[in-house]
Amino acid sequence: MPSQLELPVGRGLAEFVIPTIPAGGEHEELFAVPTQRRAVIVAGPAASVRGDQLGLLRREVRWTDPVELFVHPVTAGLKPSAAGLVRDLEGEITKTITDNDISFHALRAYEPGDALRNVHWRTSARTGQLMVRQYEETRRSQLLLVQPTSAEHYASDEEFELAVSVLASLGVQVIRDATRLAVATDRLRLGTATPTALLDDTCRIAPLEDGAAPVRDVVREAGRRTAAPSVLIVVGGSRAPLAEFRAAETVFGSDTQVIVFRTEVGAASRITRVGESTIVTVGSLDELPRLVRRVRP
Repeated sequence: MPSQLELPVGRGLAEFVIPTIPAGGEHEELFAVPTQRRAVIVAGPAASVRGDQLGLLRREVRWTDPVELFVHPVTAGLKPSAAGLVRDLEGEITKTITDNDISFHALRAYEPGDALRNVHWRTSARTGQLMVRQYEETRRSQLLLVQPTSAEHYASDEEFELAVSVLASLGVQVIRDATRLAVATDRLRLGTATPTALLDDTCRIAPLEDGAAPVRDVVREAGRRTAAPSVLIVVGGSRAPLAEFRAAETVFGSDTQVIVFRTEVGAASRITRVGESTIVTVGSLDELPRLVRRVRP
């Protein structure tokens, strides 16, 4: 028999009249969900409804479970390797000296326990003393992308959305570049297995109205479950003090490059150097590809 199907979508309710369907038959209804901004919209459960004309009696049968619909943030297309910011092939060279790696540093006198494979025989023969190779330690590129979400750090909702778009744009390209990546906010650790997984999780980012932690603490917490990054990128708003961003430099060692993207809607986009950090001011998302091409950690 004909019936009515009700489908909650977010705060709204979609209603469909289902005609008589024979056994084994199908009926399809297409409808658009109007979306104006980034969001997670819950659709369902779908329920068929029957009742009398006066609305005195009503019988519902639930057919599905609720599902989440993700409205992704607007993103800017970045060129390959542009967002990775680390263009080495063998790993980032650090200032740590080790006895076993690929980047040669110097020679030193042999000490008991040194591996014979590291002995430089030609120099040893010339000096009459065993000499062994030393190397600069290298590591595979690891990028940590963090967005503090304290509402007081952003001048408006538009500025906050711009910051989320910057975070998503950078993260998506880094994943496509196959660079190891970790992404986090004050309360979320975002998936990085695929660009879609990251974009789905960015839909859950929301301003933190109270109890916000300093930027340094947010970065330190985000880095607890990852190796020390070769590049740290912090995305924040125009009202966050520069001193808080600079404090993030102390979380990791000097081998970690710190780049800050500050969103300020309508401002002139620019790149400046403050202490050991690179500060990139983003006035609009359209400017992001040009700015990223100019960043040199």
